Amino acid sequence: MNLEDLHKESDKEVSAAKLFTSDKGIVTAIQLKKDGILKEHITKIPALLLCISGKTLYEEEDQKVELLPGDYVNIRPFVNHWLTGEEDSQLILIR
Repeated sequence: MNLEDLHKESDKEVSAAKLFTSDKGIVTAIQLKKDGILKEHITKIPALLLCISGKTLYEEEDQKVELLPGDYVNIRPFVNHWLTGEEDSQLILIR
């Protein structure tokens, strides 16, 4: 199995698919196309965003982080944030 297979049917700028669920949390695979934008949103619990492939810009109101393969960012609860695909990207969100 491959992460890209989870999004094969999608030509959307942003696609998300549950990868794993347990009683402790959820892991989501996110595909972000070049120039695709995951609009501003918040999480109510801490989360970890890991870049698997491509290049993505993670932004908060006072911070910008460029994510390359292997890079990650800790997402704080109740902080507005958004993503922009600088290249076609595969990401993993752990909550």
